[in-house]
Amino acid sequence: MPSYVLVTAAYNEEAFIEKTILSVVGQTHRPTRWVIVSDGSTDRTDDIVRQYAARNEFIHLLRVVEDHPRNFAAQVNAINKGVASLTDVHYDFIGNLDADISLEPFYYERLLKNFEGEPSLGLGGGLLHEKVRGEFKPRRPGMLNSIPHALHLFRRECYESIAGYVALPYGGPDTYAEVSARMKGWRVQVFPELPAYHHRPTGTAGSITRHCFRQGLMDYSLGADPLFEVAKCLGRLRQAPYLACGLARLSGFLWACFRRERRVASKEFMEFWRAEQVNSMRNLRRKFSGKQANVQAPSTSGHRDL
Repeated sequence: MPSYVLVTAAYNEEAFIEKTILSVVGQTHRPTRWVIVSDGSTDRTDDIVRQYAARNEFIHLLRVVEDHPRNFAAQVNAINKGVASLTDVHYDFIGNLDADISLEPFYYERLLKNFEGEPSLGLGGGLLHEKVRGEFKPRRPGMLNSIPHALHLFRRECYESIAGYVALPYGGPDTYAEVSARMKGWRVQVFPELPAYHHRPTGTAGSITRHCFRQGLMDYSLGADPLFEVAKCLGRLRQAPYLACGLARLSGFLWACFRRERRVASKEFMEFWRAEQVNSMRNLRRKFSGKQANVQAPSTSGHRDL
């Protein structure tokens, strides 16, 4: 099996990180090294990590002690510190794993097997599940080319070709990395047969409305196509749990547009991403038109349909 390393940025994760550690320790194919970066934690996070690091030599605790603002770039900066500490270890794949995720024991073994014989596959991951009314349900099951940041696993050459994660003012390092990888000719794919369980749903650390508003700002800063953004947000209005989030995300995008905020992505990045989004809308329209045609097609059997 190819070797892989993991980096986890953790800030006051005492409620969840033990689940994450146990699921990695229990993997049928363990990482060569796992660097857990405690990003100024003030709770029991460090103690929990030290407890397991003492019994598992592949686990390394890296504590960030200097003062720094808690912003959307903090996690990426912590991850990059973890990556910088890997100069003495050989690996074929490198992954980010959030500190509130648990995995099945076979997760990384089977994920790495999906890379075999697929040299163009640069970034892969499982399907994120979150609790809905007390039961884990897949999040965005139809999105097979967009992997949550919490589950990224890169082929090393892919990771180095995009120069790793970039710290952005409104977040979105996962989106930026995925689009950058595809720009370089790499393939990005979700594998729905590999579940991963998210114990703290995205945005619940603060106000979910504020989180979604920030996502709208993020989409604008990366140069999302306006029509695609409106269609995406309006589409979520039909789903009751996401109604407020859809409105907040669209509001964030329109607010940034009204203020003409500076975009952080390059012209080439924006053109590539917008072309992908326009193509996605075209494919969706063709799919919908095909369904409509099938529904409206007259019977050719010669008999009245009952």
